[in-house]
Formats: sequence, structure tokens, C-alpha cells
Amino acid sequence: MLQQILHDMYIDPELLAELSDVQKHILFYKMREEQLRRWREREAWEALAQAEGLRPPKVNDKHIQWLLGEDGEVWVWIMGEGPGDKPYEEISEELIAEKAWLQAQREAEELWRQKEAEITKKFRDALANEKARIMAEKWKEEMEDRKAAKVLEERIHEEFKRKEEEERKRGEEQIRRQEEQRARELYWTLKQAQLQSQASEKEEREWEEQLRRSKAADEERRRRAQRARDEYRRLSLRAIQKGTVAGLSFMFQELGQSHEQEARLYHHFPGPGPLLPLAGPVRTWERPLRPVSREIIVRWFKEEQLPRQAGFERNTKSIAPWFHGIISREDAEDLLEKMTEGAFLVRVSEKIWGYTLSYRLQKGFKHFLVDASGDFYSFLGVDPNRHATLTDLIDFHKEEIITVSGGELLQEPCGQRDSPPDYHLLFE
Repeated sequence: MLQQILHDMYIDPELLAELSDVQKHILFYKMREEQLRRWREREAWEALAQAEGLRPPKVNDKHIQWLLGEDGEVWVWIMGEGPGDKPYEEISEELIAEKAWLQAQREAEELWRQKEAEITKKFRDALANEKARIMAEKWKEEMEDRKAAKVLEERIHEEFKRKEEEERKRGEEQIRRQEEQRARELYWTLKQAQLQSQASEKEEREWEEQLRRSKAADEERRRRAQRARDEYRRLSLRAIQKGTVAGLSFMFQELGQSHEQEARLYHHFPGPGPLLPLAGPVRTWERPLRPVSREIIVRWFKEEQLPRQAGFERNTKSIAPWFHGIISREDAEDLLEKMTEGAFLVRVSEKIWGYTLSYRLQKGFKHFLVDASGDFYSFLGVDPNRHATLTDLIDFHKEEIITVSGGELLQEPCGQRDSPPDYHLLFE
């Protein structure tokens, strides 16, 4: 799956949302390395073509050039932080207030149009009825009373005009109060949305800070790579003792390295015997590129995972206490809410062919994707170790941390809360 992402240089937004911060950092680092590799390959081809007189491949001659600052780095301007800029909070406050006022004004205008039509119709009908009544009475009176009736009609007309004006003023005052109330409601609604957005921006700044630290630690990782190679044999022996078929894939080796190069690397560190992955199940159905429905996921589990004893205790027919069915991130966090740090559960993923390990922190939760699309189980973008079974992966990380930065160690499994259990559809 990682190779497919690097080939397309694209990751589905829903899948990206499932990745933890550390997984996102590593994925960004890998994609950047792939961009540099392609650029270097193109540069080498152009140099070779120029030296041997070959015709370079046709490429788009369009290009861009970044504006550089005094320090020689790409010049970046951040709104609100430049000289003479208003603070971002002030600009945001003004935009929210203006947006709320315009929305309230539009609603008030619409209300006033309805109110005005209602008032006009009300008094127009009343005046017409009164005129009809007066005309009926006038025809009954003698001709000399016509002048008096005219005066009476004008007086009544003035009275209705006065009442209509008063009604209009009351309607305008009512609409004005509703407009102000609506503007306040919209303002606080937009203000809450802004606060939520600021919380997201805070997480993004934390991500950027972690990314900066990751880049700063890049040289340290390169130095530690040699030590990791020296410890490969010890880790492999330890994985065998646990019943795990582990293959250390070395995060820092060049992308695109073939399986033959990996085989030569394993041969360079002799062990007690070759580590052969277990043969995967013979598929009797065509698996889609990614899960598209719960029915497809259930079939995938029954066709491919049950033969590999996924979700079972080691060497038994009992379902592991940490195993759960197709439940959401929110349901997993709800199950782990009242448990202590180190509690965990494994749920069937709806995003990839695999699982999600949900882990309880001291404050909050972490979710790690477990890739099961091949003949092994491994954390996507976090841990390079490969395991023959899902139980092997869980048992391994009961003694070995998942990430160096987080120090996550699986301690207490989170079991079922409801009956029937949430995995009953998988085993029917």
C-alpha cells in the first residue's frame, strides 16, 4: 500500500485522517524522498543525454521559480505577521462580525417584506370593507347628507391611515429587535466555529513542530541505522522465540529497493535458519482495491483472515479479549474511556484491508493502522517489523514499544461490553 501511495504521489483523504501524527510525518518524509529520487533521476538522464548527444525525453518546459529572501531561503509571508498587518485575531473578529451582521440584515429584510405585505393586505381589506359599508349607508340616506358622509369617510380614512402607520412602526421595531437578536446568535455561532478552527490550527502547529524535530533528528537516525543493523540478529532471534516471523525492513534504505536486495541484506546477517513467511490463504474471490461496504469486509475476514486464525488466542479456539468487530473510532474511544494508560483493543478497519489498534494514553487516544493486505501483519508507516499472525504482532508489542517517541506498550486488553459481542457477524 505504501508503494502504491508513493507511485501515485496521492493518498485518500479518509485514509489520511486515520493516520496518527507520527504516521503522517513518516509518510510525508517518504513522499519527499520519492520526489527527490525522481528529480535526481531526471537530472542524471539529462546529463547523460548531453554527454552522449542523446535526445532527452520531451518534458513540459513550464517551470516556476521561488522568490528568495535575504537569507537565501524561500520567502514566505504569513498574513497577520507582516509589518503593518492587522493581527489575525482582529481580522478574524471583524470578518465574523461582518458576516453575522450581513446574514442578520438579509433575514431582517425578508421578514420586513413579509410583515409589510401582511400589514398592507390587512388594512387594505379593512378599508375596502369599511368603504363598502359606508357606501351602502350613503345610498340609504338623503342626498343632502352626502357632504356629511364624505367628511365622515375622510375622517375614517385618516383614522385608518394613523392606525396603519402605528402598526408599521411596531412592526419595524419588532423586526429590528429580531435582527439584533439574530445577529448576536450568528456571531456566537461563527465565534464557536472560529474557536474550533483555532483548535485545529493549534494541532497543525504542533504537527509542524514535530515535523521540524523529525527533520532535525534525521542525521541522528542515519547514525543509528548502523547500530540497528548490528542489532538485527538479536531482534530476529527474539522474534523467533515469541513465535513471530519478523523481517526488519530498514526504514532508511532507498525506496524502490528490490526483494532481491532485501534477501541479500538478510543473508548478510546469518541466523539460526531462514525465516520463511507463512503461505497466505488461497483466495476464492476477487478482493476490491479497498473496502466498499461492511458486507465486503465481513466476506474478506471470513475468506482470508479466519484461515489465518486472526482474532484468536495463540494455539486455541478462543477469541482474544482484545479483538473487536467493525466498530467506529468513537465507539473504540468510548470503550477505552474509563481504562488506564496502556489499555488497547484491535478493531476491523473500514478504510484498509486490515485492522486498527486503538491505544489509551494518559490523556487521549492513539490509533494505529495494521496492514493485512499481504501475507503478514505490520503497522502502516510506524513499525518495520512484519509478523506472521495478528496475535504475534500483539504479543510482540507487549514487550516492545510501538514508537520511540510515544513509548506505547500494550498492557491491558479492552474486552466486550455488550451482548452479543460486536464481532458476532464475523464468526457466524
